[in-house]
This record gives sequence, structure tokens and C-alpha cells, in this order.
Amino acid sequence: MHDFIGHLLGPWSMELNTASVFLRIALSMILSSIVGCERSSKRHSAGLRTFIIISFASTIAAIIEMYLMDTGHDAPWLTAAIIIGSATISGYSILFSSKGQIKGLTTSAGLWACGIIGIAIGMGLYTASLIAYAALLCSLSFFPAIETYLKDKSNHFEVHLELKNKSDLQYFSSTIRRLGMRIDDIELNPAYLNSGLSVYTVSFTISSQELKKYKKHSEIIEALRSLDYISYIEEIG
Repeated sequence: MHDFIGHLLGPWSMELNTASVFLRIALSMILSSIVGCERSSKRHSAGLRTFIIISFASTIAAIIEMYLMDTGHDAPWLTAAIIIGSATISGYSILFSSKGQIKGLTTSAGLWACGIIGIAIGMGLYTASLIAYAALLCSLSFFPAIETYLKDKSNHFEVHLELKNKSDLQYFSSTIRRLGMRIDDIELNPAYLNSGLSVYTVSFTISSQELKKYKKHSEIIEALRSLDYISYIEEIG
């Protein structure tokens, strides 16, 4: 297989030797550290060291597998094992909060992807690795703004709602209707049963044409937050 970057570097980079092994490990650790820094800066559960270790282990596994195959051993299970291991470890970064939110999915997927890119680097697929790395970094760094924009344009959203008293739910429902929204679902959160608060997960649909055109979800949430009987409210997701 012709690799553009490998061709530029020379035949040594495509072979298994001390220099190429050093290059692959260094490239793997440098790229994964940048992704890890991005995750750490946003205080996610898996940060710099986790991303580096996952990528490093994947790269080493791929190098060992290539060596075994070059020496006449059949070892396709090694990279498969590291992919499964990466997926298992990344699964532990997924958290379920008491507010009904699932957190850590992006970080978990990023860890898994970083492990696969590490395997590609270990196999000497420099061009494919750098393209995949650029795509991963763009997904983590630049796409969230687009995702937020699309969410704000959506007519559907979900909130975590804490009321001071259970009887205030009817006032909240009346206010929502007056604002031009429809309540699709209300679910009592059992995690707060003994807290003295009435806590719900509420799904809305914006039906008012004015709200659809001019109001962001954050502005609607801010308006609801000013109501006296609401102890706390935030959008989920």
C-alpha cells in the first residue's frame, strides 16, 4: 500500500526498525496528547494521560502484530483485542447524573477513536492517521458550536426542573402554555424523593411562531428561571 507521507519520509519509515518505531510512538503520543488536552480543558473524566496511554498501547500492539506477522506468526487477534480493550475502558468514562443526563459519551467515543488511530500509526499508515486525527480534532473542537446552534433552532428540548412545592406544577404548566409551548412529557425524578424538592424531567415542544423565530432555548430557560416557585432549571443535553 502506497502511503504519501511514508513515501516522502523514505522507505525506512515503512519498515520495522528502531527509527520507524520511535517515529510511530512519538507521533501517537503527540497527537493523542493534543486531543487529551482538549478534553482536560473542558474538565471531562478522561483527560491527557488517559488519551496518551490508550493511543500508546494501541500503537505498540500494532507494531508487535506487524513484527509477529513479518516473522511468520499469525496474530490478527492483537489489534482486535486492543480495540475491544479501548472500547471497554472508554465505557467507564460514561456517567449518569442524578439529573437524568448521560455524560461522557463524546469523551468515550474519542478514546475509542484515538485507540484506532494509534493502531493505524503503529502500522505505518501515516497519511490515513493524520487525516483521521484531523477529523477527530475537528469533531471535538469545532462541531460543538454547530451542535449548539442546531439545538437552539430545534422546536423540541428537555429540561431538569426543580420546584419548591409539588403543588406548583400546575402553575408551571399554565405558564408554559401561555408562553406558547407544549409539554410533551413530565417524569418525576426519584433521586430527589427525600430532598424536600419536587424534581422533574420535562420535555417541551415550541408551538408559538414567535418563539420559533426569535427565542433561543437559553433565553426561554432564563425567563422560566425568574419564576418564584422554580428552585432550579436547566436544559438537558
